[in-house]
Amino acid sequence: MHTNQQTGPVYIVGAGLFGSVLAERIANVQKRQVMIFEQRAHLGGNCYSFDDQETGINCHQYGCHIFHTKNAAVYQYLTRFCTLNSYHHRVYTRAHGALYPMPINLETVNKFFHLQLTPSECAAFLQQKIAAGRIESPQNLEEQAVSLIGRELYEAFIRGYTQKQWQRDPKELPAYIIKRLPFRTSYNADYFDNPPYQGLPIGGYGEVFKRMLDHPLIEVRLNTRWQDVKDKIPADAVVIYTGMPDELFDYCLGRLEWRTLDFKWETVSVGDYQGCACINEAAPEVPYTRTHEFRHYHPENTAAAKDKSVICREYSREYRAGDIPFYPVDTQRNRELYSQYQEMAKRSGRFILGGRLGLYRYMDMDVTIAAALQCFAEEFLSGRH
Repeated sequence: MHTNQQTGPVYIVGAGLFGSVLAERIANVQKRQVMIFEQRAHLGGNCYSFDDQETGINCHQYGCHIFHTKNAAVYQYLTRFCTLNSYHHRVYTRAHGALYPMPINLETVNKFFHLQLTPSECAAFLQQKIAAGRIESPQNLEEQAVSLIGRELYEAFIRGYTQKQWQRDPKELPAYIIKRLPFRTSYNADYFDNPPYQGLPIGGYGEVFKRMLDHPLIEVRLNTRWQDVKDKIPADAVVIYTGMPDELFDYCLGRLEWRTLDFKWETVSVGDYQGCACINEAAPEVPYTRTHEFRHYHPENTAAAKDKSVICREYSREYRAGDIPFYPVDTQRNRELYSQYQEMAKRSGRFILGGRLGLYRYMDMDVTIAAALQCFAEEFLSGRH
């Protein structure tokens, strides 16, 4: 154990949620110097949001990020740096020219099948549909989805959307991608399953990260790539790395696979473009997967323009070198390759992998915060570093 690892500066690659939480904890609790290298021009990673100058609407640069959790400790930690608004996420899916609440609920079923079922009748009806499509050993995503919600609902709401998300026929995708497809037999249209804490930071995420990292022991260097500074870092220094693990080790074992997103922005000359924050597009002929209208995420922002609105359409595609990685591709090959890179990091004695990229895992915001707090306890409070 090098003394420098327990008392010297800690270097963090990435100013996203995981790296920022650790920086705040290390500086405030351990009174150690922290230096953050962030290759982008802003804090917050993919959580970053900004106020649109023309409309005053707070917009999410990389798709919507709604905080929601059942973890009181995580909620208490985050709200040290912000106050959450009252927004509750609701999503609608456009299919066959009509809008339906998602996840599937009583309104979705009645509207789609032109019925007037009660909750108990809906439960029995859906079980019949599921039984008719049941496949004991699903061999692909389509068979898995049909066995979970039935053929009609799968064709209307899942097939086209999934095909766009992965750019592959669902019959060619492994079954384990969809572990469950929730449905409700009530009119509850909330997207999340009743978390006690939900909302977005008043003022946006940009302010959250500024407050979190506002400490004399924390230095942030924006527009700085790890590859450009790594040779200047002491060989025994602790490095928390929240980027792509294969890039950290110069792809020596091969490249991990990712999905990325393209965004097309538009300012429209109406005060309310679509009536809700997010609409998914199920039809395969519509090239984008969903449209965000950001004013709906902040109903408390009464100063925003009344005659204009900002929308953003998402397009999913395969990651290419130079893109921003968004989602890991969960295959056996990628899991095994990641494990090898993870072992290389452990053997180094100095690299700690973390965050959505570093752990090669899709993680909601509350899970990321919890993972960072746990990492701080295990790696730093324990005296290991």
